[in-house]
Amino acid sequence: MITIKNNGALILLTGCCLFLHTCSTEPIDDPIPTATFADIYLNLMLPENAVLQQTGNYRYINGGVRGLIVYRASASQFRVFERNCSYQPNTACATVEVHASGLYMHDVCCGSQFSFSGQPSGGPAWRPLRQYQAILNGNELVITDEIITGN
Repeated sequence: MITIKNNGALILLTGCCLFLHTCSTEPIDDPIPTATFADIYLNLMLPENAVLQQTGNYRYINGGVRGLIVYRASASQFRVFERNCSYQPNTACATVEVHASGLYMHDVCCGSQFSFSGQPSGGPAWRPLRQYQAILNGNELVITDEIITGN
């Protein structure tokens, strides 16, 4: 048993213990809110989806928390990202868009940048963007609210 007779030492010891307990090597931030939505069916032959016929192109659509970015990664693979930024996602302007260069995605509010794999590549974001399941079936792309983990 330790007996401390000096109140100042007790306060200092208590303060140090609280400081050490609250320090963490992991950044702390709110998670992106969860969104559920009905499956989205995109007919790739329709004029509004024509841009998605070429690899490297994208389109914004409704769905998720703040909308979705549908990105054609290859002839047979699509990636669908939540537009809600993963850094401070509850702020009013935490919305991701494709940069004018078309080379990456970014949130102009916080300055975070993301590759088209959804991984942060600059700015304060430390978590990837939320990615949803996309299944190509012929000329139809089916987007579900199933979250892909480990992208």
